[in-house]
Amino acid sequence: MNTKKPSAQVHKRDDVYVDRTATRIWQEVPSEENAYIAARSLCHGYDLVELMQKRSFVDVLYLLFRGEIPNADQAKMLEALMIGFINPGPRHPATRAAMNAGVGKTDPALILPIALTTLSGKRNAAGSLEAAMRFIRKQVCHAPDDVLSQLLREQKCPEEGDWDIAPGFGSIYNGIDLLSKDIANQLITLPAAGKGLQWGAAFSNCLVEKGMGWLATGVVAAALTDLGFQPRAAAGIYQIISAPGLLVHGAELANKPLTAMPFISDEDYIIETDK
Repeated sequence: MNTKKPSAQVHKRDDVYVDRTATRIWQEVPSEENAYIAARSLCHGYDLVELMQKRSFVDVLYLLFRGEIPNADQAKMLEALMIGFINPGPRHPATRAAMNAGVGKTDPALILPIALTTLSGKRNAAGSLEAAMRFIRKQVCHAPDDVLSQLLREQKCPEEGDWDIAPGFGSIYNGIDLLSKDIANQLITLPAAGKGLQWGAAFSNCLVEKGMGWLATGVVAAALTDLGFQPRAAAGIYQIISAPGLLVHGAELANKPLTAMPFISDEDYIIETDK
């Protein structure tokens, strides 16, 4: 009697893997003495040391992602965008995460990763950037008021809380994000501003009577669209832009006692029970 259990069927994969990884972004010229040590580095063909001498950080960031040096208008737009959103502000959950990590004596090397993990969420955070870029790219050929009418037919205003009627657009604390609106108004005056920012501004104006408008993610998405960045890279670029502000808030509290942050009293906790 055969008591041997039948073995699970083995499926062979037909994928053929490359022998080594390859990148068009970065070339390392090895040292003649030690092939594991880079003697030179080139970013899309540009020597790194020469870039240090002749180009700005914004130029090289653009080069990394786009494969070419930006023109003066593109560089000015990207720099303005990075300044405008350099700090999500103390009200943002990601900044609060950095502050809590700092005051909680977290290893300083982990403060920024903790904050960026929080910033990767969907609500007015990096996790919605790709969707916001794809929404803008899809809708720029349609009239903003027609798009709003369609969205209103498809959605119902929530009974409480904020309403994100579209990726990158909605309300914040039940009102309009005034600072993001001001930043967008500044960006749209720049020569590199294109259809993304122009359409987003028109759409946000349509939302005013509904108590909504631009969100920070929408402005960033529109600007990145006009600068030619790809949606898949948008979340990470937004994290790069916001990282200095997140880190500095965490570092500010790193050497302070726990009492430097509020302690929530018992009466401020709400425990929901099943009805």
